[in-house]
Amino acid sequence: MQKLISIIIPNYNGAQTIGNCIEAAFASDYQNFEIVVVDDCSDDDSVSVIRNYPCKLFELKQRSGASTARNTGARESSGDILFFIDADCLLEKNALSLAAKSLEENGPGTIIGGTYTELPFDNGFFSTFQSVFIHYSEVKHLHNPDYVATHALIMDAGEFMKSGGFPEEFMPILEDVEYSHRMRRGGYRLLMQPDILVRHVFNFSLGKSLRNAIRKSLYWTAYSLKNKDLFHDSGTASVELKANVFSCALGIILLLLSFALQDAAYLFVLVLVVIVNMYVSRNLFAAFFRNMGFSSCLLAIVYYSSLYAFAVGLGVSAGFMKYFAGDQN
Repeated sequence: MQKLISIIIPNYNGAQTIGNCIEAAFASDYQNFEIVVVDDCSDDDSVSVIRNYPCKLFELKQRSGASTARNTGARESSGDILFFIDADCLLEKNALSLAAKSLEENGPGTIIGGTYTELPFDNGFFSTFQSVFIHYSEVKHLHNPDYVATHALIMDAGEFMKSGGFPEEFMPILEDVEYSHRMRRGGYRLLMQPDILVRHVFNFSLGKSLRNAIRKSLYWTAYSLKNKDLFHDSGTASVELKANVFSCALGIILLLLSFALQDAAYLFVLVLVVIVNMYVSRNLFAAFFRNMGFSSCLLAIVYYSSLYAFAVGLGVSAGFMKYFAGDQN
């Protein structure tokens, strides 16, 4: 008999995506599941959309954040297995079947992670760039990932309830990173299953892409400084990305020195820095090429190495200031 899987979806102003998210779940080839949606005081018509579907809906009384919404969904669920996703993620048809099989094979002491499809729901350049980048970063260390992200986190329901759940008084993002680190310290195993996939709806423009880079790197830096793992190869905060940001900063300095001192030697060093950075990120660039084709791959490499790296660098700088100012939220 199939175990009951509870799909837990936190929602805040997700009217544009929550319907597709729920419909994708109902298209699953796994038969025994329920959908639990927790709305975090949306001020759009999310709740009206959700009520069109036969799922459990719980409405929080005050704006509380994704952690509280997920914990509430877990408490109100009936499943043997919890599958956490986001309201802008669409489950692939076989995701639940693969999740149930993986948890059965690996046991309740394992937290299973899925990832994004390489190609997103929306096929714009910046959305595709982000989806390829995240997929590549999250499947690098399948048997020992640094964290499991809540866009596809699968766990035994009983073990989750014993764990205390996601941190409700924490930074606005990265609650899944904190939870993963805490659970690993408690003896749980983290495991990535790259065949468990969700298709993300990004709708990224240039501005949204850069703002996302700044915001995430800000909080990640502050958390990593506190956690003393700033240089760890951790998912999207990868060694490649960190080398890329350093190369961008160094490149700007070398370029300024070359113009200020009228010395071409600095340009030669700059070329070497670019070559080393491209070598470090060669596997990511191969993923861009495989999914985006030659011309878009070249554009992705230029964007990743320049504007995107600069935005991440701004976020890192802000994260240092946040941390040393003693602001932990």
